[in-house]
Amino acid sequence: MAVVTSAIALLDEVVPTLSLGVLYVFAVLPVAVVWGLALAVPVAVASMLAFNFFFLPPQYTFTLADGENWFALAVYLGTAVVVSQLATRARGRAATAEQRERESALLAELATELLRGRELEEELTEIGSRAASVLGVEGAQIELGAPRRPPPGRAAHPLEAADRAVGTIYTPDGSDPQVTVRRRFLPALAALLAVAVDRNRLEREALEAEALRRSDLVKTALLRAVSHDLRSPLTGISTAIGALRNATLRLSEADREELLETIELDTDRLSRLVGDLLDLSRLEAGSAAPEPELWALDDLVREAIDVLGAKDRVEVVGEAPLVNVDASQIQRVLANLIENALKFSEPDGPVHVRITATRKEAIVRVVDQGPGLHEDELERVFEPFYRRGGDTRSGAGLGLAIARGFAEANSGRVWAESRPGQGASFALALPVIEVPAELPT
Repeated sequence: MAVVTSAIALLDEVVPTLSLGVLYVFAVLPVAVVWGLALAVPVAVASMLAFNFFFLPPQYTFTLADGENWFALAVYLGTAVVVSQLATRARGRAATAEQRERESALLAELATELLRGRELEEELTEIGSRAASVLGVEGAQIELGAPRRPPPGRAAHPLEAADRAVGTIYTPDGSDPQVTVRRRFLPALAALLAVAVDRNRLEREALEAEALRRSDLVKTALLRAVSHDLRSPLTGISTAIGALRNATLRLSEADREELLETIELDTDRLSRLVGDLLDLSRLEAGSAAPEPELWALDDLVREAIDVLGAKDRVEVVGEAPLVNVDASQIQRVLANLIENALKFSEPDGPVHVRITATRKEAIVRVVDQGPGLHEDELERVFEPFYRRGGDTRSGAGLGLAIARGFAEANSGRVWAESRPGQGASFALALPVIEVPAELPT
């Protein structure tokens, strides 16, 4: 008012006085925008009184010499009040639009984060603090489930979606959110939380169902392994022992040696099968922690070949990168891959082992001369107890599953590549250890 009054005093000598009264709108309008109609109306009345007091004759009194000036003051006052009301409405609509935008932005962000798979229970604290900013309160706490008595100093607001009690949001006493905001925002938040709760429940049920399915699969496969892979060597051992103990049989030294060799081979077979079952159980329980050391990968390959006694049939070519792995576990991986290749190659057919390295990984490829794999078998061969087409040459079907488990325990990976009729290739990839260049002395 003081600024506008000063401006009118400067312009009074060059502009008709009655035309300058409308300038007080510029004093009323900012007040209406910032503080609302309740303060804008008193400012409008005070502006008209100031115009009358300072500029309309007789000056410095609140009386008017000309009756027409009363009409001019009434028009100016009415104009100021209408402009104030319009500005207040525009301000309210802008505030409502900003509030709706904050609500929509928060709900969209929460939906994105929750749909990414983040745990709802872990996000409730952050959701509560962000909901508090939207509701205009100092803080908020969200609890899922049935409502309970609110904590001291807290007001409870139910979160309901489609007549379903999802949870409760607690706000400090004395800072009650606006009714319109609460009625608009809380149901939308409750619906979003209900979707997240249902998704978590369905995920748990799916995991439980998958665990039961895998458990049934393992039990079925284990029973099959026990009924065949364990029974066969036990039958051979029992028969050989019975023949050796039978006093009525006259066995030559060659027959006796053959029976002893049968016992030894079937005992080794049983030992390997039991060892594989124990290793598989350790891997599934997550208790096969590696003890890494620095090794040259080609040394591990050759030691695995020595264990198999297959020097004559395996050809090794390639580089010698360094890897930081558990030697016994990676030797087991390589031995299983090479043994698998030997089983499915021709009796005299060679197996090729190629070692290559990139900037990040060292890769060992074991290539056999067998019938190859179909596309749908490239992943299935790594499942426990899987037999390729029922072929008994693959044993109990545990070797490749154990190979993948030990490889992953050492931050590596194993996969299969094949074209039907052209043999199969099994690859092991391990992280490469960079050796710094020696500094000149």
